[in-house]
Amino acid sequence: MVDINEVLDDLRTEGQIVEGFLTSLTPTEWQTLTPAAGWSIAHQIGHLLWTDDAARHSLIDSGEFTQIRAAWMAAPEAFVDQAAARLALLEPDDLLYRWRNGRNHLALILRTIGADSRIEWFGPTMRPISMASARLMETWAHGHDIAGTLREEYPAGKSLRHIADLGVRTRAFSYRNRGLAPPEASIAVELTAPNGETWAWGDRRNATSWVRGTAEEFCLAVTQRSHLDELHLDITGEDALDWLQIAQAFAGRPTTTPRKRLA
Repeated sequence: MVDINEVLDDLRTEGQIVEGFLTSLTPTEWQTLTPAAGWSIAHQIGHLLWTDDAARHSLIDSGEFTQIRAAWMAAPEAFVDQAAARLALLEPDDLLYRWRNGRNHLALILRTIGADSRIEWFGPTMRPISMASARLMETWAHGHDIAGTLREEYPAGKSLRHIADLGVRTRAFSYRNRGLAPPEASIAVELTAPNGETWAWGDRRNATSWVRGTAEEFCLAVTQRSHLDELHLDITGEDALDWLQIAQAFAGRPTTTPRKRLA
């Protein structure tokens, strides 16, 4: 079983990777638009900061988080956009400092609370290790948006295992979030890790539906960063294809539109 400290260590690594794309940017470059419609690089980091802060409120101030979630539920997309836009107005150094401190504080809290605690969130409640994996996933996904904007390669590392695992575990959520009943059929997932290892989920002996490919491409699919037809995943069976067409590893309203690639 994966230890939460391993996930949080990988979250720290992913945060440092994203920071590496940012430290030499000019204030003007921080305002460069990314694949997320209307969002600059500053908006992307503002969103990560806001989400980390929301997670900390859920852990230490449930009343405040209840208010945040109620405001979000009233107008999810507008609320998220407004939060990102507000924080994007900060000076870049201040924004980067606040994001770094916020995610480090969140990690410290997650290391100390009970492993079986249930954390309120914008989707289903989750255990601390799932929250850590979700924060890692979102840092990686928005980091990809930023790297693509800057025409930089995002390094593939062992953190992908946590993101892929989250993608597999949120299969049922992807259906329920759309008001659909999750299929009972088992799907086997077999991914090639960056170091050549094989990561696998499901009953590979008896499965009739499969997903095979690289861990990075699978993660791009479940975080909706790429269209399936842009990837080289080997998808066998209708159940596997139906799932990946709606796969959503992140909380929030159902979406199926990957971030548009820059020309």
